[in-house]
Amino acid sequence: MILDLFAGPGGWSRALGVLGVRDVGLEWDEWACKTRVAAGQLTIRTDVAMYPTWPFLGRTHGLIASPPCQAWSMAGKRLGLLDQPLVHTAVEDLAVGRDTRERLLAACRDERSLLAAEPMRYLHALNTVGEPEWVAMEEVPDVLPLWKQYAAVLRGWGFSVWYGILNAADFGVPQTRRRAILIASRVRTAQPPTPTHAQVAEPDSLFGPGRARWVSMAEALGWGATDRPVPTVCAGGGPGGGPEPFPSGSRKSLSDARERGTWMPRPDGVLLRSRREGAGWKARHGARQNRAADAPAPTFTADAHRWSWSLRSNNQANATVRPLSEPAGTLFFGHRANECTWVAEPASPPTADTDTDTPVVPEPIRITAREAGLLQTFPADYPWAGNKGQQFSQIGNAVPPLLAGHLLAPHLGVTVNPDDFTLAA
Repeated sequence: MILDLFAGPGGWSRALGVLGVRDVGLEWDEWACKTRVAAGQLTIRTDVAMYPTWPFLGRTHGLIASPPCQAWSMAGKRLGLLDQPLVHTAVEDLAVGRDTRERLLAACRDERSLLAAEPMRYLHALNTVGEPEWVAMEEVPDVLPLWKQYAAVLRGWGFSVWYGILNAADFGVPQTRRRAILIASRVRTAQPPTPTHAQVAEPDSLFGPGRARWVSMAEALGWGATDRPVPTVCAGGGPGGGPEPFPSGSRKSLSDARERGTWMPRPDGVLLRSRREGAGWKARHGARQNRAADAPAPTFTADAHRWSWSLRSNNQANATVRPLSEPAGTLFFGHRANECTWVAEPASPPTADTDTDTPVVPEPIRITAREAGLLQTFPADYPWAGNKGQQFSQIGNAVPPLLAGHLLAPHLGVTVNPDDFTLAA
């Protein structure tokens, strides 16, 4: 079997399924387990730190581990950074079969920190019977020193090991997600997969084809060409002044329709509630005069100003904002400040035929779980379980399946076909 510790909603499992094999996932979170079951993945709901290792001895071909990263991540309180010496001690002890976890856990500032040492408990037990054949682990970049420690132990057991930082965008993921990766094998030289994409497309050479340009959000979401301007939002409610499909001013109706899949804010048809801008708009974009609050809303022709859409990674002042023509920044959720939203800016300064015209500005609108999943390279119909918060938490913590596929394929003796990781439906 392939054993998947901290399996989450199935990023590694999805990749393995595409490559033609299955794993057994150990996961504690109720909603991640429900997502896995709905996706047809083998799952044991358990605390990885409490589960015995003996059921896996003599039958484990590969081991995968993505320990929870909240305590180590830039998105959290980062108390795990203060606990790093304790985690290193736990790994050192577990590598020789000495279990000091209870004592070390009592000294940890974040109880989740020590979970990053759990894979060593399984690895030590499996190594007594000459298993596993290979190992793949993933975490946030700050955990790289811990992977260095794991690498030293695994090399002492006869593994070839590589560890380092990889950018998911270099492997076709529409997201510049950087992760600390460890790859180890008893039967082949461990090395990172060859990148398939680059920030700027490369020309073919005598040595082979050049790498393709990073995949943009627009491509991943199936929103069409990114260089085509967004149709004007008109007073009638829809592009071109057509009938309004939802009650006037109803953002909830728009959001509900988005979740049902009956409407998406794609570049070839944007329908969003709008607002009038005041002096701030005038200062930035040179509007001639602000419209009175009781004046009728203006109608813009097809030649009026148009919008470019970007994804804002959170609502903090230093949030990453990326246009649709680029990959997203790292998606992380689980805190009220980590709310990803689509925001609009004028592609060019507005024009006005009279002193009474006022630009109509589409309001920011939250990203949906379906969209976030697509940007993680999960399929559009992936069965996320739970409420929106629970779904977003799963998505943000998951390994992008396409990246996982590139990491796992060499161990399985297969080649990744990106077309098999179908995104937008």
